[in-house]
Amino acid sequence: MSACVPTRATDSNATAHRTKRVHSPHSPPPPPRRRFRIAGADVSASIAVFLIALPLSLGIALATGAPLQAGLVAAAAGGLVAGLLGGCPLQVSGPAAGLTVVTADLIHRYGWRTTCAVTVLAGLAQLALGCVRVARTALAVSPAIVHGMLAGIGVTIAVAQLHIVLGGTPQSSVLANLRALPAQLADLHPADVAMSVLTLALLLLWPRVPGRLGHLMRKIPAALVAVAGATLTASLTGLSLAKVDLPSWSSHALAGLPEGPVLGIAAAVLTTTLVCSVQSLLGAVAVDKLIAGQPGLSARVGRSDLNRELLGQGAANIVSGALGGLPVAGVAVRSSANVQAGAVSRNSTMLHGVLVVVAALLMVPVLELIPLASLAALVMAVGIQMVSLHHIRTVTRHREVLVYAVTTLGVVFLGVLEGVLLGVTVAVAVALNRLAHTRITHDEKEGVHHVHVRGQLTFLAVPRLSRILHLVPQGTHVVVELDGSFMDHAAYESLQDWQNAHTARGGSAELTGRRTGVRVTEPGRTGGEATPSGTPTGTTSGTTSETPALSTAPARTTADAPTGAPTTSTSCRCHPWTPWRNHQCDHPQSAPPSGHPGEPTDRPAPGTAAPGDAGTGTDTHPGAGKDTGPGGHQLARGISAFQRNTAPLVRGELARLAREGQQPSQLFLTCADSRLVTSMITSSGPGDLFVVRNVGNLVPPPGEESGDDSVAAAIEYAVDVLRVRSITVCGHSGCGAMQALLNSEPGGAQTPLKRWLRHGLPSLERMADDGRPWARLAGRAPADAVEQLCLTNVVQQLEHLRGHESVARALREGALELHGMYFHVGEAQAYLLTGEDGDDVFDGVGVADLSA
Repeated sequence: MSACVPTRATDSNATAHRTKRVHSPHSPPPPPRRRFRIAGADVSASIAVFLIALPLSLGIALATGAPLQAGLVAAAAGGLVAGLLGGCPLQVSGPAAGLTVVTADLIHRYGWRTTCAVTVLAGLAQLALGCVRVARTALAVSPAIVHGMLAGIGVTIAVAQLHIVLGGTPQSSVLANLRALPAQLADLHPADVAMSVLTLALLLLWPRVPGRLGHLMRKIPAALVAVAGATLTASLTGLSLAKVDLPSWSSHALAGLPEGPVLGIAAAVLTTTLVCSVQSLLGAVAVDKLIAGQPGLSARVGRSDLNRELLGQGAANIVSGALGGLPVAGVAVRSSANVQAGAVSRNSTMLHGVLVVVAALLMVPVLELIPLASLAALVMAVGIQMVSLHHIRTVTRHREVLVYAVTTLGVVFLGVLEGVLLGVTVAVAVALNRLAHTRITHDEKEGVHHVHVRGQLTFLAVPRLSRILHLVPQGTHVVVELDGSFMDHAAYESLQDWQNAHTARGGSAELTGRRTGVRVTEPGRTGGEATPSGTPTGTTSGTTSETPALSTAPARTTADAPTGAPTTSTSCRCHPWTPWRNHQCDHPQSAPPSGHPGEPTDRPAPGTAAPGDAGTGTDTHPGAGKDTGPGGHQLARGISAFQRNTAPLVRGELARLAREGQQPSQLFLTCADSRLVTSMITSSGPGDLFVVRNVGNLVPPPGEESGDDSVAAAIEYAVDVLRVRSITVCGHSGCGAMQALLNSEPGGAQTPLKRWLRHGLPSLERMADDGRPWARLAGRAPADAVEQLCLTNVVQQLEHLRGHESVARALREGALELHGMYFHVGEAQAYLLTGEDGDDVFDGVGVADLSA
């Protein structure tokens, strides 16, 4: 790991002087900094990416019908040009499977030289788009359209390559390939089928080899193993089948002037630009997410510049097209491999391009041994993987499966540009339908009329809303519940006019929102006094000349209140997805338990309904009316809010977890402090974290005398049974356990708390040891001794963690990572432990590292 501040922060002034390194005018000048230095991690990452890119580049060129050398030219141009100029340093560019259908159609219509010219023009278009800084606009395309486009391209690729796998030749369209498939199945070529099956078997089974041997073997890319295995088998057995044919570079075709109808060429340029740009920009966003998962790397690389990335991709396409290469785009598989292989700069991407050039010039005899059926099987597998079940589940959950399906079918049967335009049309139609489709119902319960509006309330729904509202009898109490997220001015005025008229005729009206949290009250009022009838004075019957105003305080309806229970318009500010804010609900000032007047308390008297209770309508919960005390009311209120608001949204996910069992990726060991909400500060959900909490986030070292079976059992279960991939020890500011350690005195009664805190004594000794560097924060010195001990304790508990046999074994096998974390409660700032030269530095995690 690397640290951002390589100096010890014991003295803030000394740290500042060392960090600045001001050069005195009387001292010799510092040695010149080395400009060109390639880290060892970049070298190893470039080799890993090269081994993946080489067979895929040849396979994609084969799938498009282009000269096979065109794939190598595109890979080299993507690595060298896009790697040097692009705004996402770790994204690897080259020939992409998503461009296969577009390029194949261009070659079929206009020929190879015109296709190269189209690639150059698309690159110029990308440069223009990058100069006007519209890269972010491309991300406005619905993910359902993008995933549908990729799925359609994947289906087209898979169907076409299936013919080569069977020993035949693909047709020009999906329908033609499907019609020709029965005849192709009747005329199989056993040698091609055998090499294809061998390639697919190695591709699928290689990553699944178990044990330590499998971990070592997985460092070699499966694509390389599959193609190399098929090539070696074909060479040893002497099978007669078609193989790679790389003509001499002297006869390689370069770009020529575009020949064809102007509108056709323009449409081809537009399609190529669209697919290249969207795929590259989405790839850059995905790489940012991968980098954000590695804090040391995110601080070094930073966030992608999407406009610069568009410029880099445009330059790469100009170079690739001019030199007779395929169109270039960011590639997810190679980019992911680059990050996972440990790349730390753009040097790895550029070096992979250099290796492709070397292979294209010096490895021609070896490349010509590769069977075409093996490359076709490799590309077919890539096409099948482009139809992602995860994406299908995601769009289904967001009710965009129609957009996904239409885009996919449009790409398969009409073409990429036509399919995308069709998907955009359907997406706009769906959005308009959701905006215009509003369901309004009216019913009566116990003398109270309820009008429920589901959906967005716009001017299109005003006639129906007005018709329903005028069906409500005069002089009655009405609750209008808005279950949507938008209300325009026309709908607002309609509701306002109706409310004025209804209250003028002796009725009362209440406007609430389950999602939006809006409520009609009188201007100048923040709430009304509770009346015996349960109606706030701000909405009681009677006439008023004042105009109602919209308030953002959610309110409880009269129907929710039990008979005789007081209600109030001063209500809870909690929202369905933030139950942790329950402590901010306003509670009444009641008499203290001692009965002395003048001593306020924030707890209601036992058996008294608090405004927070009225605000959530919890009293309808069975047993809520019992004298359970303030704690019982708060518990029942929180459970009721969960059952009403959150449970319907998470029920499907929890049902899936119930079926599949828990499969957390992390063991999160932190303090029992109530201010630490692990799911909130890690942006995690159900099933993500296996959490262990105790006083002081202590990890007792193993041993009969000092060990603690509960923590040790949790560690063993998480590592050996759940197979978590990382363990995080998280400390926090203002830790009471650390304060108790600092203030502890030897002797005295050995209470359970003192016996437990003995596991923190090594942290005190570590902090007092002058021979060890102090753990510190990267941006500033620790505020006080308590914060210093909190930081030191995280480092010490990580050492205790390494002493557990299950952890040590997993670390030796490379199956586990350990992380230290510090959360400053008052600043809402997270710090992750990094280190350099034995120093322990907690580096802050910024917004730029995580936004994508």
